[in-house]
Amino acid sequence: MFEVTARLRVRAGELEGFKRRAAEMMRLTSELDTRTVRYDWFLSDDATECEVREAYVDADALIEHSRHIAETRNRLFRDFADGHTITFYAEPSPALAKAMEAMPPGAVTVRQFFAFQPDAAVAEEVPAQGER
Repeated sequence: MFEVTARLRVRAGELEGFKRRAAEMMRLTSELDTRTVRYDWFLSDDATECEVREAYVDADALIEHSRHIAETRNRLFRDFADGHTITFYAEPSPALAKAMEAMPPGAVTVRQFFAFQPDAAVAEEVPAQGER
């Protein structure tokens, strides 16, 4: 599975337009995507920030998803949102990496994290809190 978190800011005074575009992106995802596992939107308590939790069967499924929502996403960022940051929690596929390179400079900030796999020998050396 390929997991992604997208973060963005709602522009001042544009919450209703933001909600309409977000709802349209959710509809398109539900109707058109074939390999999207999760696509959940969350607004901050003051409705100025948004996080989108996404999961796909693989990294290339994000390319399919992006094609389906491209027009609506572009309108969202043109008129209602900014500060787009996406975080990948695995290595993007070669096709996804190439697609990301083709994006206009500054359009999105990309971060990448990898699963932490502690060395078993080191983990065994760490005493429990009550054993110090």
